[in-house]
Amino acid sequence: MDDKMTITFLGTGTSQGIPIIGSKHPVCLSKDPKDKRLRVSVLISWNNYNYVIDCGPDFRQQMLANPIDKLDGILFTHEHADHTAGIDDIRPFFFRQGDIPVYAHPRVLDSLRRRFDYIFADEDRYPGAPAVQVHEVSKDKNIPLGDLDVVPIEAFHNRLQVFGYRFGEFVYLTDVKRVDEEEIKKIKGAKVLVVNALRLEPHHSHFNLEEALEFAEKVGAEQTYFTHISALLGFHEEVEKSLPENIHLAYDNLKIKI
Repeated sequence: MDDKMTITFLGTGTSQGIPIIGSKHPVCLSKDPKDKRLRVSVLISWNNYNYVIDCGPDFRQQMLANPIDKLDGILFTHEHADHTAGIDDIRPFFFRQGDIPVYAHPRVLDSLRRRFDYIFADEDRYPGAPAVQVHEVSKDKNIPLGDLDVVPIEAFHNRLQVFGYRFGEFVYLTDVKRVDEEEIKKIKGAKVLVVNALRLEPHHSHFNLEEALEFAEKVGAEQTYFTHISALLGFHEEVEKSLPENIHLAYDNLKIKI
């Protein structure tokens, strides 16, 4: 692996994004570009490989802001619309490259097949539709991507199973409320952790800020970045100032190198 992996935060917002349509919340009215958040997704690039985790409804806009020559695959955390609804916009990559590899839990693949049957169809395909290569993800089996073995990390979004992923020294988790001890062992030793921090108040299926801070301390990564952020967490600049030195709020189009 190249000694530098580049992580690009394509989106760092919650399911409605920030600003929320029609909202008068002060954060939604903020002029600070770091308070404007598309739906959550991240691009991981190394050695001329490009992989995206999640492909939400803002995918086209995110790819125009952070253009790449090719897309080697998409890893899905779970099936919710803010993580999957942009899959039709892989078409430009498909037209240039052919079938795009997708990686997900079998349950998530079943959901995608129902909702995007024209993409997953084996026959009678519409000529303009994209197509995918399907790869099932299991928590006990690493995923060979390029020259790297990626480690799936199982977590829970309330009662819904979700996957996070470890790419070498980088770990990405989102929509997490619980991570069992066995899975936390897979995270230990990572240099950079990304995890969700939705808001200040507790939530039934997401870490709030306090829980995200406790989890970051438990993992002990050199740097932690919070994502999947709602307006209710507060203004980016104010929250960032309140965090420990090695913990940060991610923001759209932030790039970090590992």
